[in-house]
Amino acid sequence: MHPKALLDACAELVRAALRFEHPADAVVSRHFREHRALGPRERATLAETVYTVLRKKLLFEQFALSGSGSKERRLAILGFAGERDFLKSALNEQEKAWLDACDAIDPKDLLERHRHNLPEWLAERLKAQLGDDFWPLVDSLNQAAPLDLRVNALVAKREDVQKELQQAGIAGAPTPYSPWGLRLAGKPALTKLDAFTRGAIEVQDEGSQLLALLLDARRGQMVVDFCAGAGGKTLALGAAMRNTGRLYAFDVSAHRLDALKPRLARSGLSNVHPAAIAHERDERIKRLAGKLDRVLIDAPCSGLGTLRRNPDLKWRQSPQAVEELKAKQAAILDSAARLPKQGGRLVYATCSLLAEENEAIAQAFGAAHPDFRPVPAAGVLEQLKVPQAGELCTADGMFLRLWPHRHRTDGFFAAVWEKS
Repeated sequence: MHPKALLDACAELVRAALRFEHPADAVVSRHFREHRALGPRERATLAETVYTVLRKKLLFEQFALSGSGSKERRLAILGFAGERDFLKSALNEQEKAWLDACDAIDPKDLLERHRHNLPEWLAERLKAQLGDDFWPLVDSLNQAAPLDLRVNALVAKREDVQKELQQAGIAGAPTPYSPWGLRLAGKPALTKLDAFTRGAIEVQDEGSQLLALLLDARRGQMVVDFCAGAGGKTLALGAAMRNTGRLYAFDVSAHRLDALKPRLARSGLSNVHPAAIAHERDERIKRLAGKLDRVLIDAPCSGLGTLRRNPDLKWRQSPQAVEELKAKQAAILDSAARLPKQGGRLVYATCSLLAEENEAIAQAFGAAHPDFRPVPAAGVLEQLKVPQAGELCTADGMFLRLWPHRHRTDGFFAAVWEKS
């Protein structure tokens, strides 16, 4: 595609994403469906330009005040994810001079809000939680996440899949913590690979893999993934159970569960039973009360731990939305607590960075449910031989606490209890 045409396409896509009418990944996917002639390099440039603009929105909007042309074009120039010389061949002399002036600004001279590129309410909460660690987190959130795979242990070994991918020209290395993970260099197309079509690999962040591992689901058990969504953790749990026992995948969205069906068909699992429920007090749940060995609640949350992948979330969320989510999280956890049998394990998890969706919910649940014994997450991970298990948890070892800047995973939290 000609440089000017590609830049115009980037500006068009930036305009659509900044309306915030739909999640950014849905906006990008729809654009690609409507423009099927785009090649892989053009698609990569378009997508990453949009995500870069969303990551650095406050800074780029400040720079854009001094530019010319439409605001979306100026933002697309600032966030353009291709070669600089390629970009400049699409610019007029005034635009080139303006871009050079923007590039020359020392980041140390910027206002804090233009350095962190977060809404003030979120910046304040993260500063309070992290102190001096706030700025390393900011730096990590403003970078693209790596592409992690989970090897389906039911049908393949990690080292064999790594070699198979290398033969296909795809470099990858074992993830440092998850025994199932491979981290790829770059973001290659995977869907046409034999490893993908036969169900040997699934795209899944290493942190998400660790949540499934923390449940320690075993052969022959009865297990529930309470908020299963598209089923990434469900599939990991089914493989850990060696395709035995009974694994329920519950979600209030039948549409999200539909996305599990093709993945389930590839996986080779037959012990998974997806079911759409009306709410957390659905009759199907009542029938399972006191019968489950393992219960995972990957609760609806702000998703702020995934900002490297979904940078639009920081602009789509609000303090009011977080308050509503907290009430929903507490209600779901309280309802799911009816499911474990004596000695059964309950795991509450989110992909949020905020303590109010994490530690606060877990501590309130523990105070209200003395019949649940808290289990240190660090101890569980150590028993499972996860390297540096203590570093993945809070200082007291009670909760799993993954941070992008410390662990190179998405931000995750998990609390573990055992029913007395």
